[in-house]
Amino acid sequence: MTAPDLDRIRPMANAVRALSMDAVEKAKSGHPGMPMGMADAAAVLWAKHIKFDPADPQWPDRDRFVLSAGHGSMLIYSILHLIGVEGVTMDELKNFRQFGSKTPGHPEFGHTPGVETTTGPLGQGISTAVGMALAERILNAHFGDALVDHHTWVIASDGDLQEGISQEAISLAGHLKLNRLIVLWDDNSISIDGSTELSDTVDHKKRFEAAGWDTLSVDGHDPAAVDAALTRAKASDRPVLIACRTTIGFGAPKKAGTAGSHGSPLGAEEIDGARKALGWEHGPFEVPENIYADWREMAVRSAADRKAWNERLAASNVRDAFIARMAGGVPKAAQDALKAHIAKVVEDKPKLATRAASGKVLEAIAADYPALIGGSADLTGSNLTKASSQAIIKSDDFSGGYIHYGVREHGMAAAMNGMSLHGGITPYGGTFLIFSDYCRPAIRLSALMNQSVIYVLTHDSIGLGEDGPTHQPVEHLSALRSIPGVETWRPCDALETAESWACALERTDGPAILALSRQGVPHLREDDGSQNLSARGAYVLREAQGGAPQIVLIATGTEVELAVQARDMLAEKGVKARVVSAPSPERFLKQDDAYRASVLPDGVPCVAVEAAIRWGWDAIIGREGGFVGMTGFGASAPAEQLYEHFGITAERVVEEALKRV
Repeated sequence: MTAPDLDRIRPMANAVRALSMDAVEKAKSGHPGMPMGMADAAAVLWAKHIKFDPADPQWPDRDRFVLSAGHGSMLIYSILHLIGVEGVTMDELKNFRQFGSKTPGHPEFGHTPGVETTTGPLGQGISTAVGMALAERILNAHFGDALVDHHTWVIASDGDLQEGISQEAISLAGHLKLNRLIVLWDDNSISIDGSTELSDTVDHKKRFEAAGWDTLSVDGHDPAAVDAALTRAKASDRPVLIACRTTIGFGAPKKAGTAGSHGSPLGAEEIDGARKALGWEHGPFEVPENIYADWREMAVRSAADRKAWNERLAASNVRDAFIARMAGGVPKAAQDALKAHIAKVVEDKPKLATRAASGKVLEAIAADYPALIGGSADLTGSNLTKASSQAIIKSDDFSGGYIHYGVREHGMAAAMNGMSLHGGITPYGGTFLIFSDYCRPAIRLSALMNQSVIYVLTHDSIGLGEDGPTHQPVEHLSALRSIPGVETWRPCDALETAESWACALERTDGPAILALSRQGVPHLREDDGSQNLSARGAYVLREAQGGAPQIVLIATGTEVELAVQARDMLAEKGVKARVVSAPSPERFLKQDDAYRASVLPDGVPCVAVEAAIRWGWDAIIGREGGFVGMTGFGASAPAEQLYEHFGITAERVVEEALKRV
C-alpha cells in the first residue's frame, strides 16, 4: 500500500469512527468501542480487498462479509452507507436502534441491505461464515471458477472466540481446508467485565493453528500491515486467522482501551476529545464529499468485477443450471421421484421406523436434487441421512452431497444456516432429537432469518429405549414448537414421513424439524396418497364409527397407532371416536377456523396422546382436554416396557376418553 493510499485510509476509517460514536450517542444506546477499534482494518478490507457491488448486494459471486461481533453493528452500517448501498441513508444512521429503522441494535438479515446474516449472539457469526465458505467451495466444484470464486470475510471479537461453538466451527473449517474463509480477530483484550485476562488466558492463535488454520498477527491500526496480511491470506491454501491488535474505542481520550467504551455512549466530552485526537473537524453525522468519493471507489472496482462475471455467465454452457440453482426450489425430477416413492409406499404399506422411512425418501430424491446437501453430527448410520448416490465432501473434493460434521451439533446447525444464506444449497443435517438442545441457538436463528434449513432429528421419544433418560427427549417437541417460525413434523408412518419431507422441502420461509422414530410403526393411512394430507398440519385419519364423534383422539408420530387401537376399543364400548393425526400442530394452528372446526368439532372433547410433556397441547385440546404422555423424565429399559410403565397405552387413552363422554 503506497503512502497516498495510507493518507486516504485514515480519514476513511475516521469517518466510520465518527459515525459510530455519533449514532450511539444520539441513540443513548449501543457499542462504540469495537467500530472505533476496528475501523482501520475494516477500511483497508473494504477499500482494497472485498468484492461487493453496492448497486447489487445480491450478486451471486460477491464476497460475503460477516460481522460476527454484531454488537459493533455501527461498523457495518457506517460502511454500507459510505459505499452507497441503497436504503442505508444518513437518516437511517441517525435513527440507529430506533423502531422501524434499517439500523437495529444488532445486524439483521433481510432487514438491512448488505447484511449477510443476523449476528449478535456471539460465536454464531463466525460459525455461520463457515457454512458460507463451504457453500462457495461446493458450488465452485459444481460450476467452476468462472462463476463461483469469492471469499468469506469475518470480523470476530474476543467473545466470539470464547464461545464454545467457535471451536466446533474452526475445527470443521480447518479439517475441510476452507481457504476462502478469512477471519479478522479484533484482538483488543477487553470484555464487558474488564480485561479478558479475568477469564481467558488461551493462546487463540495456537488454537487455530492446531485446527489447521494459517495465522497472522498485525497491528490493527497500521493500514500497510493489514493490507499485506490480507493479501497474504488470500493466497493461503487454508483458512486464515488474522489477529489484529487494536485499542477498543480508539481515539477516545479517557475510555480508549477500557471496558468503558464497549457498550455505552461515550458522552459529549469524550466524543469532543476523540474528534480532536483523530483530527476529525466535522460536526455530528457530517462526512466530506472527498471521503465519500474515496469509499465509493471500491464500488467502481467491484462494478467492473460484476460486469465481467455477468459476461462469463452469459457465455457459460451451465448458465441455465446455475440460475436455477441460485433461484432455489425443488427440481421437477426430484418432485417426480418423490411422487413415485409415495406411490410405492401406498402400494407396499411398509412397517418402518420413521427414521428409516426418511432415509428411503432421501434415497429416492437425492440423485435428482444436486442442491440438497446433507450431513450428520457423527450419527449417519442412526439418523439414516446419507443416500447411496451422495459422495462425501472432503477437503480435496467438494463435488459430493454429504458432510461428516463430527460431534458438532451446534456448529453443524450454524453451518447449515450459512449454506442456506449463501444460496444454491438446500441443507439438511441429522442428530438425535435430544441434542436439539445443542443446536437450539442456531435453530432459533434459522427461524429468525426465515431460512429453509431442515433438521432431521431421530430417536424422538422414550421409544429410544435402553439408552435411558439422558437420550430420551420429553420436553424437546414443546421447546421446538415454541420457537416462532419453526415447523416441527412428527410423522406417524412412511407415507406421512414422505409428506413431511415434501412440506419441509417446499417451505421457503423458515426451518423444518423432522422428529423421527427409532422403533417401527405400521402403515396407517387408508387413502391413495394423491393428496398431501399432512400439509395442513392435522387431518382426520379415522372417522368415528356409526355417526358423529363423541370424542376426538389426536396424536402424533408413534402414538397415532395407539389412538387407532383406542378408537376400536371405544367402539366396542359404544363410544364413537374420531382419530386425528397431527404431524405438525404448528401448521394446523395456522389453518382457518373452518378447517380446524372440521377436524376438531366445537363442543366435542379431545384426548391427545404423545410420548412427551403436555406443554403446548392446551392450545388444541383446551384446558379440559385429556392428555396421555410424559410428566417427567424417562428410564433405561426396552421401549415396550417403558410405554407400559409410563402409561402411554391404548388402554390409558380409552380411560381418559371415557372420563369425557
